[in-house]
Amino acid sequence: MARTKLVVGNWKMHGETAGNQTLLNALKSGMAGAGMAGAGMAGVEAAVAVCVPFPYLAQARSVLVGTSIAWGAQDVSGHAQGAYTGEVSAAMLKDFDCRYVIVGHSERRGYHGETDETVAAKAAAALTVGLIPIICVGETLAEREGNITGQVITRQLDAVIAHIGAAGLAKSVVAYEPVWAIGTGRTASPEQAQEVHALIRARVAAVDANVAAGLRILYGGSMKPNNAKELMARPDIDGGLIGGAALVATDFVAICAAAV
Repeated sequence: MARTKLVVGNWKMHGETAGNQTLLNALKSGMAGAGMAGAGMAGVEAAVAVCVPFPYLAQARSVLVGTSIAWGAQDVSGHAQGAYTGEVSAAMLKDFDCRYVIVGHSERRGYHGETDETVAAKAAAALTVGLIPIICVGETLAEREGNITGQVITRQLDAVIAHIGAAGLAKSVVAYEPVWAIGTGRTASPEQAQEVHALIRARVAAVDANVAAGLRILYGGSMKPNNAKELMARPDIDGGLIGGAALVATDFVAICAAAV
């Protein structure tokens, strides 16, 4: 089954109003200048997206509405509403016309103690209102060196599958982010990345082969313009979840162009 590439920028905790405006405008013009018309792939609703901090969702919507660049958030509550001070619900994100939301990023798991079950609940909450969760999985350096990458990835995936099932996964995106390659400048080799992407697809195929065939699996470990094309040429790598390079318009546009 042919799968369209998807490139998502994760701004993390970066941004301010004036700089955001400059970056978003540069993304729009850069996509047009590259002949990509925003998405870059014909017949696809949104093959490019940016996930911005909560306070800037309205700004992203105002700049990107009417283009083929989608927008989304970096986290969501697993609760629908209630006395959860500081939390942001999926319905609130939908109110800002978000299409995507990142759940289970390694920084959320590591710094905020999110468990596999928490991540699964957040994915389910996103799906309830029609958001597309980008479900992150990945291993630490210690886990890779301990030769338990497969066990870790399978455990993280299984928790999500148990909660949302194959039907939910069919409406989701998975992102493999080797924790040891995030913000470190280190990148998994195309062979290393492909190996884990294939493992993810095989695990999903054990539940539903059709869902596995259509599932988009992104690579999220220091993808840059100089390695994007080689990474995305691998059969199970369907795009990228881009961190630092998403804050530089020329770099992000170059990565998007590599996906075409």
